[in-house]
Amino acid sequence: MNSLIKKLCDGYVIPAIRTAEDFQFALAHANSPSLILLFGDILSLPGMLKQAQEAKKRVIVHLDLLSGIGKDKAGVKYLAQMGVNAIITTKTHLAKVAHQEGVIVIQRLFLMDSEALRTGVNLLEAFKPDAIEVLPGSVPAVAVDKIIKATGLPVLGGGLISTVEDVNSAINNGICAVSSSERDLWNQCSLKGSARKNG
Repeated sequence: MNSLIKKLCDGYVIPAIRTAEDFQFALAHANSPSLILLFGDILSLPGMLKQAQEAKKRVIVHLDLLSGIGKDKAGVKYLAQMGVNAIITTKTHLAKVAHQEGVIVIQRLFLMDSEALRTGVNLLEAFKPDAIEVLPGSVPAVAVDKIIKATGLPVLGGGLISTVEDVNSAINNGICAVSSSERDLWNQCSLKGSARKNG
């Protein structure tokens, strides 16, 4: 398994957090060293970062979903100074700024069709983040293979992952790990079945 993925994920599932209740539950019960924050604003974020640090967990902020901060260079720099050390974004210009600030960058790609795949690969040839997240997590193996061959980067999967079978299918298609908001999946560290280990 890729060294970055080992830092982010204890197994194959990274909890994707949509509510304050899920955040508290994940801090107390999820084994994953990282949590993906899909909600919040500039007022609530400092407190959540402090709680996560106390629980020895990394918060991966979905930059596009964070309210109350400018989606610009100054906003990204402010988050880095606040202690955010990992982000997900669809916006390449923000990803580049975050990378320059020493923040782990996960570039999110929506792969709805072959044209979106071509566009995504071209985008990644111009800028290489630390990892890629593809949506939905059920994208076919041929698409994952094309991204890996073009970039050499680890690929995460997100969206429409709600069962162990969904996780296994994504892993078997070449995805390193998935994000899911399903609490029942958060501690699926070693899945049964034919899920392969990615190198």
